[in-house]
Amino acid sequence: MTADVITLNGVTKTYPTPAGDFLALDKTDLAVVPGEFVAVTGRSGSGKSTLLNLLAGIDRPTSGQIQVAGTDVHLLPESRLSSWRGRTIGMVFQFFQLLPTLTVAENVMLPMDFCATYPPRLRRPRAMELLERVGIAEQADKLPATLSGGQQQRAAIARALSNDPPVLLADEPTGNLDSATAEVIWELFAAQAASGTAVVAVTHERDLGRWAHRRIDLADGRIATGATR
Repeated sequence: MTADVITLNGVTKTYPTPAGDFLALDKTDLAVVPGEFVAVTGRSGSGKSTLLNLLAGIDRPTSGQIQVAGTDVHLLPESRLSSWRGRTIGMVFQFFQLLPTLTVAENVMLPMDFCATYPPRLRRPRAMELLERVGIAEQADKLPATLSGGQQQRAAIARALSNDPPVLLADEPTGNLDSATAEVIWELFAAQAASGTAVVAVTHERDLGRWAHRRIDLADGRIATGATR
């Protein structure tokens, strides 16, 4: 059997508020294997973004264990989190978060520069390969603001893949796109999963059966459906 690339065991996350502790995630268990595309759905405040932030090491669990690509994320010291995240996690966001003063190719090269995963002479060719894969190689030397929303999201996906991470996380990646463009983005995620990457995408769209292998529904910080394979 294929070893899990993501494992959550009894993960709880609470946030302090003036009215008392807010329980964002409650005793959550989850396992994802390489090449699996998991869609995470649920109402606002159900714990979806908290789950992604914990997987990426952006936030820490209050209790429980999180392992991603063989690393105990909950035990990583702060000094190692950024470099670990840069090599292990690809992040895609709703509003793209491309640096406006860098060209599209330079945005894709940025994680390679940060983590030194490729020699300098290979970074531009690697960026062009990824932009070709997502279908916007001709936009490589343009600034993000000159691209359509769908093109910017493709560039953001290429950037997320630049260090060939084993895990791709996406937070409402189609929430700012029209339905036709959204389909193209979901197809790109499905293709990446088919290549062996574990994909976990938070979305309000519930009809992803054509692309996702499994849907997890979060409600009040707990997984309502789809936790186990």
